[in-house]
Amino acid sequence: MSRPLGGSASYRAVLLLPHALGLFAAAMLARLSYGLLGLPLLLTLRQATGSYAVAGTAAGLFGLVSAVLGPARARLVERRPRTLMLFAVLYAGLLAVTAATGRTGAAPWFAITLAGVTGLFPPPVGPLMRALWGRLAADPRQRQRALSLDTVSESTVFAAGPALGGALIGAGSAPLALTVCAGLVLVGFPALARALRRAPARLRPTDRAAGTAGRAADPRPARGPLRRPEFAVMLLVVLGSACGLAVLEIASVASWGAGTAGTLLTLSSVGGAVGGLVYGKRSWRSWPGRRLAPLAVAGAVCFALPALLPAVPVAAVAFLGLGVCADLLLITAYLLVDALFPEGSQLEAGAWVNTCYNLGMSVGTGFAGALLDRSGATAVFTAAAAVAGLAAAAAVAGGRGCFRSPPPPGTDAASGVHDGDLAEADVLERSGN
Repeated sequence: MSRPLGGSASYRAVLLLPHALGLFAAAMLARLSYGLLGLPLLLTLRQATGSYAVAGTAAGLFGLVSAVLGPARARLVERRPRTLMLFAVLYAGLLAVTAATGRTGAAPWFAITLAGVTGLFPPPVGPLMRALWGRLAADPRQRQRALSLDTVSESTVFAAGPALGGALIGAGSAPLALTVCAGLVLVGFPALARALRRAPARLRPTDRAAGTAGRAADPRPARGPLRRPEFAVMLLVVLGSACGLAVLEIASVASWGAGTAGTLLTLSSVGGAVGGLVYGKRSWRSWPGRRLAPLAVAGAVCFALPALLPAVPVAAVAFLGLGVCADLLLITAYLLVDALFPEGSQLEAGAWVNTCYNLGMSVGTGFAGALLDRSGATAVFTAAAAVAGLAAAAAVAGGRGCFRSPPPPGTDAASGVHDGDLAEADVLERSGN
């Protein structure tokens, strides 16, 4: 069984690492633009075209293009960091054009095309910040705390974003709220770029050699993330978990109404935040791959509860547990990215995790809607449990094979591949002191 290592660095100590607070604050500001986006975009497109069907198609196309091309954008930013600001300017400009169509009106074909083109350019922020944490943090324990804090903070932004977006729409209009999203892009990403320029060269995406100076060289040949079997299995687990969550959300709305479903989702967010912070404070002797299967199995058990007994109190327990499992699964996935890949490909690998999560949510929503019309809410609860069970089976199968052992000795795998601490000189060098 995994056991926590003694001694820990606090979350405050992680934020006080040289340059960490400025980078993290700028990244959170940039993330806020994404957290706010969903409702203002949908309602602006509805106002522009007069049709929810067209608006839903356009918003869905935006999400699909944005998710599928996320790894390619991350790879380009890793190789040519100046493209980060180019993406930000183009993306903000297209959001502003979309907001203008909400005031003037637009033909359905134009609104759908505009949404698809806009989805080409959302700049990567989550994968970039997580790659930076890997360079900022001095040792495996610090990286686990940093990635846990980052994941919980991102989840909180995306949980609170729809409520804040709704408040902006209520106070003004959907196009105004979408314009605010564009403004946040033009504030957050320049702030992130400025913080990167002020940081040492080893933190910047351009300087891969300097960025890996504090780590032992990875003896394995560089190859694309998807060619690593353990990474592909992990992505299947993330995809299945996200798909199950989307299916369960639709089933809850259909069974108990939007108000109760909203309360259940709030419980899930609270569980994820508390569980993620507690998880981050414990540094484990086992490497992250060995934690993937237990987390996936625990999540599958939580999914099964509403399918076996579809009652609100049971669902409340299930959603609370699912929030914990989902956030811990994502944190473990990001720790695996840090463990499996050299810094030159971490940004792309992290983007693949985000892409699979977003695709899972999109596929799950569409599948659940179609199943609900045909078979009712009970079948949807069962489907959510079945999808989660398949994800758990993939994790267990991976645990018996590609997740059985950590990367080769000599690599600095995250969160406990080595039992001992790093040498003091290495810690000082990599922490910038």
